[in-house]
Amino acid sequence: MKKILPIFLSLALSAGLLGAGCRQEETGLTPVTLNEVAHSIFYAPQYVAIELGYFQEEGIDLTVVNGGGADNVMTALIAGEADIGFMGSEASIYVYSQGAEDYFINFAQLTQRAGNFLVSREPMESFSWEDLRGATVLGGRKGGMPQMVFEYILKQQGIDPATEVAIDQSIDFGLTAAAFTSGDADFTVEFEPYATALELEGAGYVVASLGVDSGYVPYTAYCAQASYMEENGEIIQKFTNAIQKGMEYVNSHTPEEIAAVIQPQFPETEESTIAAIVARYQEQDTWKNNLVFEEESFQLLQDILEEAGELEARVPYEELVTTTFAEQAADTE
Repeated sequence: MKKILPIFLSLALSAGLLGAGCRQEETGLTPVTLNEVAHSIFYAPQYVAIELGYFQEEGIDLTVVNGGGADNVMTALIAGEADIGFMGSEASIYVYSQGAEDYFINFAQLTQRAGNFLVSREPMESFSWEDLRGATVLGGRKGGMPQMVFEYILKQQGIDPATEVAIDQSIDFGLTAAAFTSGDADFTVEFEPYATALELEGAGYVVASLGVDSGYVPYTAYCAQASYMEENGEIIQKFTNAIQKGMEYVNSHTPEEIAAVIQPQFPETEESTIAAIVARYQEQDTWKNNLVFEEESFQLLQDILEEAGELEARVPYEELVTTTFAEQAADTE
């Protein structure tokens, strides 16, 4: 087995390089693989860029893979199965803190609010976070942004998430809505389109936005390994340009126009539902005007990590964030 494994890996790598070469030869575009933390309307600017051909305009043949969680995205990046990762920047902080020499650098921030919502089993016209004392809530993975932001809000409200709320973290990412429908939890924390789907089914009711109640939090960003970025700076710039174009579109068009563009990305969701979700995100000021990941935001992220007990020592902003590509992309608009 020890002799076969290196041969297998070599063949797999050769096949991957051959496939990439064929793609570039056939299309004239540079193949880039993006691994995203989830496939959600929350990331509308990215899907606008895909559907309106902004990546092709920049010379990129983009393949998007749904990692289904930040852990899986980072694993794909480390294994060389993806060129760019899209997730909460806490993952890059964890890798750096573990002493990785070829760590991951964040080069573009997409969202500035949390994208999940608190859904109750019963309608609550006068909801207060105090209602969660003694309640059972389906939460997120320990150390992940959804869970940490949720805990951050509870602490801001004077509620101890460890002792005053029963938070179930045993459900895999993306499966909590189904578990909520079939279970007996009082609340669940959901991304779209799951939050709206629960409402449409009459199985749940959105009572609070974590994005609104947590404030401006750098929730998701694009990153790449330092070595990849050094060798492929032009690709990173073109990728960032495409995302910036998508951001500009989302910030200058109606929910209905945006929904019509990105509907092919969500064929299982009615266009009117997509528009309603986009409107909800626009109303809470989800998307930045540019992709610059500012130091103040990065330090706030580390504050949240520290409060969650996930960060022993703070890491330098200058090491894990570059604003060069985002600034250049903004200047071209």
